[in-house]
Amino acid sequence: MKRKISLLCDVSTDAVVAAVDAENIYEIPLMLHEEGLDDIVCRILRLDDPDRQIDLSAWEALVDRVAAASEVVRIGVIGKYVNLPDAYLSVVEALKHAGFHHGTKVDIDWVQAEEVTGMLAMTRLDNLDGIVIPGGFGERGLEGKIAAAGYAREHGIPCLGLCLGLHMMVVDFARNVAGMEGANSRELEATTPYPVIDLMDDQLGVEDKGATMRLGAWPAQLRPGSQVAAIYGSEVVYERHRHRYEVNPNYRHRLSAAGLLCSGTSPDDRLVEFIELPGHPFWIATQAHPEFKSRPDRPHPLFRGLVGAALNRAHERTPRLYDLDNVPS
Repeated sequence: MKRKISLLCDVSTDAVVAAVDAENIYEIPLMLHEEGLDDIVCRILRLDDPDRQIDLSAWEALVDRVAAASEVVRIGVIGKYVNLPDAYLSVVEALKHAGFHHGTKVDIDWVQAEEVTGMLAMTRLDNLDGIVIPGGFGERGLEGKIAAAGYAREHGIPCLGLCLGLHMMVVDFARNVAGMEGANSRELEATTPYPVIDLMDDQLGVEDKGATMRLGAWPAQLRPGSQVAAIYGSEVVYERHRHRYEVNPNYRHRLSAAGLLCSGTSPDDRLVEFIELPGHPFWIATQAHPEFKSRPDRPHPLFRGLVGAALNRAHERTPRLYDLDNVPS
């Protein structure tokens, strides 16, 4: 078959590579290596090195973990674009990567943000092991995101907010814990009495919005002893940003006094980069987009922490029965 293909496409026989069906996408690099694709490419590009040692053990271990995963955690993504789930593809992949780390499968429950209001919040969220409130634009569905943040906060459901998700979690805390009735983001409600989310100072008065977002990798100083610092294992991190609005520093003291921990800030302490709720299993948000930095063999710490907390909740909700032959005394 390879000789026939070679004759018909003017490619040498040893450069015809079989790509058969695989159980999961992560097996494909191993299969292509077995077919010799890497050797062929290196030879054509004249990158041959007789001393080159190929070590795919780490990737093989990843594939084994993916195949061996037996537990399942159910993570709800509270989104506005759930009918087009590719809009959240990076978030979904980051959740899968974290699941690989913990040896568990992540079952994504797409929750339309507009459905999370009133009593619907209980029926849509109570059976989840964890929640992600991702980024986005526009006011549609934001009250549902705020309701989801509040439900997770009150019921101990692990929750991770990303960019706009951080804004909605701050709004929930301001309204329902810090006593700021009607608090909101000025992006969504210009006349809110408590604009806990507002434009960055250097954006005020800017009318031409082209290329004025805060973009790229920015440093954050993490608070020693915080949950975020423990998750990262570092006190200084760099994360990717894409936004104009920030936590309003005029309300930071009041939010902190009510119990919200600003666990990561810009090095000059002006901008809030991370928040968390002390005593909660995992109620954490970041102004950044960490999903873009996650990799299958290097899951992002925040997603790894979320799935770990979700797995703990899953165990508590459905405790395992002891083996009758090995009941502890």
